Amino acid sequence: MTAPWTPALPDGDAPIYERLVEALRADVASGALAAGTRLPPQRDLAHRLGLGLGTVTRAYVEAEKAGLVSAHVGRGSFVNAPGAIASPRRREGPINLAQNVALNWPAARAIGETMQRLRRRPDLAEHLDYAPAAGLERHRRAAAAWLARSAGFETADWTRLACCAGAQQGLALAFGAAVRPGDVVLCEASTFHGVKALATHAGYRLQGVAMDDEGAIPEALEDAARRTGARVVALLPTLQNPTGRIMSLARREAIVAIARRLDLTLIEDDIYGAYAPGAPPPLAMLAPERTFHVSGVSKTLAPGLRAGFVLAPSEAALERILDTMRAIAYAPPGFGMLIAGQWIEDGTADAILAEILEETAARVALARSVLGHALAPPASPTVPHLWLPMGELEAERLAGRALRGGAEVTPPAAPIVEPGLVTGVRLALGAASDRVELEQGLRIVAAALADVDERSRPVI
Repeated sequence: MTAPWTPALPDGDAPIYERLVEALRADVASGALAAGTRLPPQRDLAHRLGLGLGTVTRAYVEAEKAGLVSAHVGRGSFVNAPGAIASPRRREGPINLAQNVALNWPAARAIGETMQRLRRRPDLAEHLDYAPAAGLERHRRAAAAWLARSAGFETADWTRLACCAGAQQGLALAFGAAVRPGDVVLCEASTFHGVKALATHAGYRLQGVAMDDEGAIPEALEDAARRTGARVVALLPTLQNPTGRIMSLARREAIVAIARRLDLTLIEDDIYGAYAPGAPPPLAMLAPERTFHVSGVSKTLAPGLRAGFVLAPSEAALERILDTMRAIAYAPPGFGMLIAGQWIEDGTADAILAEILEETAARVALARSVLGHALAPPASPTVPHLWLPMGELEAERLAGRALRGGAEVTPPAAPIVEPGLVTGVRLALGAASDRVELEQGLRIVAAALADVDERSRPVI
């Protein structure tokens, strides 16, 4: 008979119930507690450890909130399989296939131990002060190291990098340094809705450029630049949002050649670079003298960290970014980057990313098995969003029927910049609490897709 679980509580000043949760987390991570293992009754564990019953009860409740265990009335608490159950409590409302967020359970499992480490850091209190406008040097160095490790940006120079409150703020800072209100900015025909929101807010005029399976078409980009007089181009070369496409090296070189010939500034959103290992190098490596590179950790480590980075093409461009930072926020927030930097330095970030990529690959395979050839072929086996190409009317019908069936997809009009060129429905895979919920949502979409196809047939 297997001996009941008797954890060794870690040392520290944290409350005992928190240390008990950490012991449980560590034993699950190490494999000492296998998925499906029934935990001891709370009263029995309290007696063996010499703890109060209330302490153990609270630890079990917190462990369930963190997704470590599932509690069943009359049966007990059972260890969850990593990735099989991401959250013990699903949100009310439709299944979320609309929000492109990172899976948060790998970070949730690590955060408790990380907070213990941070409490012992001698520089912890420094993060209560204003940081320099570009962020603390330690954070900037960590960010550059992360770009090199996770996204192949091997030449990322920390001295030209500024930390900020997420990649969306990074885009705002880059646009503010390169574009004036009223200017035309070229981008893909369908692009990240955050770029559209930024343009609307700041008074930039977006001009969509025709795309193919590799993203923006060079000839269309050059024609649009000459026709509109635009001096700035905003692109997502790797796992383009919403279509998930990847520019080849030849395509990137062609875009760079046009930018140099016409003296265009490039703003590169590389927030999904870590999801495409082996992708061609970022534009900022091919044209460092004219590219603002924007990234962060919200899509790869945890959405709530709000730790982003923007790397400027020159010292003068960096100073323009810092002028804007001082005007709107005075300094970047320190605590999100404190956690992200700790994870980057001690290797936790690599472990979190590896776990997220493994689960994302499983979710992509699941989506392909449910939706088949209706999906555009994924450019990476670990792409966090998939694309259903179709006309605008069909896309709106699909979204409406899916929502009535209980699944919410990205509003089809949200990414469109140039109507009629690139249209369809984006499916985000990370917000569903687990694969069971994801499959349910995907099957709702499949049923809606079949109905839309039926309605689209001509009547004879």
